[in-house]
Amino acid sequence: MSDLNKLTVSEARDALHKGDVTSVELTDACLNAIEAAGALNAFVHGTPDKARQMALAADDRIKSGDAAPMTGIPLGIKDVFCVQGVASQAASRILEGFVPEYESTVTQNLWDAGAVMLGKLNMDEFAMGSANENSCYGKAINPWKIDDRDLTPGGSSGGSAAAVAADLCLAATGTDTGGSIRQPAGFTGTVGLRPTYGRVSRYGVIAYASSLDQAGPMTKSVRDAAIMLGAMASVDEKDSTSADIPVPDFEAALTGDIRGKKIGIPREYRVDGMPEEIDDLWQKGTDMLRDAGAEIVEISLPHTKYALPTYYIIAMAEASSNLARYDGVRYGRRAGLGQGDGITEMYEKTRAEGFGPEVQRRIMIGTYVLSAGFYDAYYNHARKVRALIKRDFDNAYADGIDAILAPTTPSAAFALGAMDTADPVQMYLNDVFTVTLNLAGLPGISVPVGLDRQGLPLGLQLIGRPFEEGALLNQALVLERAAGFVAKPERWW
Repeated sequence: MSDLNKLTVSEARDALHKGDVTSVELTDACLNAIEAAGALNAFVHGTPDKARQMALAADDRIKSGDAAPMTGIPLGIKDVFCVQGVASQAASRILEGFVPEYESTVTQNLWDAGAVMLGKLNMDEFAMGSANENSCYGKAINPWKIDDRDLTPGGSSGGSAAAVAADLCLAATGTDTGGSIRQPAGFTGTVGLRPTYGRVSRYGVIAYASSLDQAGPMTKSVRDAAIMLGAMASVDEKDSTSADIPVPDFEAALTGDIRGKKIGIPREYRVDGMPEEIDDLWQKGTDMLRDAGAEIVEISLPHTKYALPTYYIIAMAEASSNLARYDGVRYGRRAGLGQGDGITEMYEKTRAEGFGPEVQRRIMIGTYVLSAGFYDAYYNHARKVRALIKRDFDNAYADGIDAILAPTTPSAAFALGAMDTADPVQMYLNDVFTVTLNLAGLPGISVPVGLDRQGLPLGLQLIGRPFEEGALLNQALVLERAAGFVAKPERWW
């Protein structure tokens, strides 16, 4: 009974439908695991009473024969998703006390499918970060450990990745603006799927950069990602960027057959200084797909070298606009005012107290690149380069490429605090392999493929054609099976 939290979504679904286990038992196992894992700081707002009520309802639904694939499955929800009646503050002090009166479309879809909410998960403040060090809740800790050093679980969905890797939940939601699902998945030996922009509604997801943000599943297996995406995705009139495209049965696409598929290997992803073991892992993944019958083709994505600066200009510009709404007037934190202070002082003090250093930095940079005299030089130029980056992918797919294989991260998980905070560019470089597909709006999935010399997990990512997540998941399944990755962190927490 105590090991039920270690089940995958698909294993739990089958056990629930056979009557071998109940959702209440699954939920209690996860709640016990969460209580014992306080050292990871993954869950930041627990909802045990709500979880047990939802589990009871799920068990009744299963007994009645009206059970969707996610019915009874206990999940963790990243704190960026608004959940009605539950504190939702995007790991920021400026949203202290904010309890939404509405539900995000993604979480509503999951509850409609019968999933169970265990609580809210830690993250970088407003999803801005690559290490989960920018959180008002404190750092989330990777369950993988080397030499007693606390390692980053990645960011911004670090709490989600840590919770799934440590079996605190069967799966979790994440968001990916520049790699915030795939990079943490790569650091924790889990699977992270970033769907095509528009496949999953952004309604009720606290915004960072609206043209880049996309929600997706973080799971223990590729099959679980397919099952969960099927529940999360929908056409949504509340989101003007939601694509009016039917949601297929993603699990049914998992045939394990990729014979004749063309897999592109982009030469521009071989960056200077890339560790030899990352290159070796990439070659290993290439060989796995070739052995499965895929045709390996070297391709060129010539504007890749401009992706990182382009991404950070666009993301920070959109962040400065989106975060202007947090002023202490309508909801969230309001700073105390001195005698004679007016509304301008209230804005200044509230935002200075409420936003952390990284968020302030990104707002300032975003405001600068949008300002008069710099708009054309920075933001408008970045928009044009973004179009060229998208065209690179379009050309590759037009030439018959079915998916693109690349490393997920330039290294394994690093120690918390190891990056020089005085030079934020060091941290930004962690996104070098992930930001391109966000700029192009494409789907991507990270799959654990091996361990580095220290015994830490490393992942490879597949980048798919737009709105062909089923084919992408099938290619990822082949990679997952060939890799046979079964390593788990030794329990220390």
